[in-house]
Amino acid sequence: MGHFGVDKTLSFLKDKFYWPHMIIDVQRHCSKCITCLKAKSRVMPHGLTPFPIASSPWVDISMDFVFGLPRTQRGFDSIFLVVDRFSKMAHFIPCHKVDDASYIAKILFREVVHLHGLPMKIVFDRDAKFVSHFWKVLWEKIGTKLLYSNTCHPQTDGQTEVVNKSLSTLLRVLLKGNKKTWDDCLPHLEFAYNRVVHKTAKNPTKS
Repeated sequence: MGHFGVDKTLSFLKDKFYWPHMIIDVQRHCSKCITCLKAKSRVMPHGLTPFPIASSPWVDISMDFVFGLPRTQRGFDSIFLVVDRFSKMAHFIPCHKVDDASYIAKILFREVVHLHGLPMKIVFDRDAKFVSHFWKVLWEKIGTKLLYSNTCHPQTDGQTEVVNKSLSTLLRVLLKGNKKTWDDCLPHLEFAYNRVVHKTAKNPTKS
C-alpha cells in the first residue's frame, strides 16, 4: 500500500473495497506496521506559511532535491523533485548531486515541460543551481517568474516539504533492500504517490 498512513490508505481502499469496521481495521493495521514505526519520524507540524496556490495545474511549480542517497549502479545519488502546487502531482527524477544548472534545466524540460508545458512561476530554495546566472537568465528569457522560498517566506514552501517528507519515508522503506537499484523503483514510487487522493485536492493523476 505504500506505507502512507491511515487517511491515505483508507482513501485508496474505498475506491475498490468495503467491509464492516474497515476504518478500525486500517487504524489497527497502520498502528502496528513495523516498517512504518521504524521509518517514519514523529515531527510535529510547525506552522508553515506556504505561498498562494495556483488556480490551474502546472502553471505554478516548486522544486527541491533529495541528497545523500546511496549511489546506484547507474551512478545516481540524488532525486530532483518537481511538484505542481495546484494538484500536488509530483515527478521524482534521478540525478547526481554534482549536476549543474544547465543539466537540471535539461531534465526539467525532458521530464516535465514536455508533458505539462512551461510554468509561469517556480518556487525553490537557494540551492546553488537555482541562483546561478544561467538559471536566472534562462527563465527570464522564457518569462517565468522565480520565487526563492527562504527569502519570501522564512518557513519555506510547505507543499514541497510535505512531498519531500513523503518521498523520504518511502525511500527509507525501499532502501532496506534496494540500495543499488532505488532509481529503478522511482517510477513506481511516483505512481504510488500520485495515485493517492490528497485531502485538499483530487487525485493528481485525474487532474
